Amino acid sequence: MTLAPESEGRPAPGRSFPVADAWAPAFDAVPRCLFLPDLVWVHDMASGTSRPVDRTEDEGAWLAAAEADVPIVTQWDDGAHTGREPGTVPTSSASQPSLVASMLDDLLVEPGMRVLEQGTGTGWNAALLSHRLGDTNVTTIEIDPAVSARASTALTAAGYHPQILCGDGALGHRAGAPYDRITATYGLRTIPQAWIEQTRPGGLILAPFGTHYSNADAMVRLTVHGDGTACGPFLQPVEFMKMRSQRLTWPRNPAAGGTVAEHTTTATLPDHGKFNPFPLAAGLRLRDIVHALQPHDDGARTLWLYSLTTPAWAAATFHDGQGTHQVRQYGGRRLWDDFERTLTWWHAAGEPGVDRLGLTTTPDGWHAWLDDPAQPI
Repeated sequence: MTLAPESEGRPAPGRSFPVADAWAPAFDAVPRCLFLPDLVWVHDMASGTSRPVDRTEDEGAWLAAAEADVPIVTQWDDGAHTGREPGTVPTSSASQPSLVASMLDDLLVEPGMRVLEQGTGTGWNAALLSHRLGDTNVTTIEIDPAVSARASTALTAAGYHPQILCGDGALGHRAGAPYDRITATYGLRTIPQAWIEQTRPGGLILAPFGTHYSNADAMVRLTVHGDGTACGPFLQPVEFMKMRSQRLTWPRNPAAGGTVAEHTTTATLPDHGKFNPFPLAAGLRLRDIVHALQPHDDGARTLWLYSLTTPAWAAATFHDGQGTHQVRQYGGRRLWDDFERTLTWWHAAGEPGVDRLGLTTTPDGWHAWLDDPAQPI
């Protein structure tokens, strides 16, 4: 799902979300309703649930949803889902309009710039880019053939004709390179090197980025350098559907037979909520660990940690009002020890949020930093 914390600023008259002055003409000319299918699922951010709205049954409710500052699911389960009720996993959407506006503003485009968009989705974002930059300056890639075909139809009907490609966005589009900007509408766990190679030196890559520690992302804006590297700050916490080739595959529980080590901890469990700062920051250090939080009927919570690289797990159960908590660890890596070192770092650094974190990516991989690229995490 493409979500962001509640937006700041005031919307223009007649609009339910704020838009930068440079983008206001595009948003006024290109309403989201032009790019939505008749049956959509409106996502409620408070409850995390989605409800169906069908234009053929209630056009007023459908139009109200299209104009509201909420994300709308347009595909479930990579297209395998049928029927009216929500599917299992949302796999394409019309993003929350205030987030779309914020991302376009953060892209820092100027007239004449050429943009490669990764993840066409409904086509609405490509239309907004085309309205401001012109069709010939916009290329958009979508991996799902059905989603791509529908977006192409909607764009043509709306009067916009960017180059629309169906394929794996991780490969970029070398024939059209170099680009001034590359932007992604799905979450990443690594920045494809092809994107860096296809962006001109000094150009920008804007994408949601995070780790498998949680589903949390943060928007990162990377400046591309001529040596095959890119570097830049995180801008805001978000949550996006993930690039299909980078989705999390949960590890299987290690086979029984080893020894489970038990001990206690006095650590306090940080808030692991969707837009809280700890999960993103922790994941940048615990990049090959995934977590799950299990609530219990008595109010206790168990934090489970699983390694993605070696058979190992850890579990710590926290009871409110108690100073010590039970920890169990299994496998060749002591995951709870790694977690406590990360927690100690986070506290010592002043519990940094997104605005103090950044990312550097090279042909050999990526590393995160705190406050300055010279201070790797």
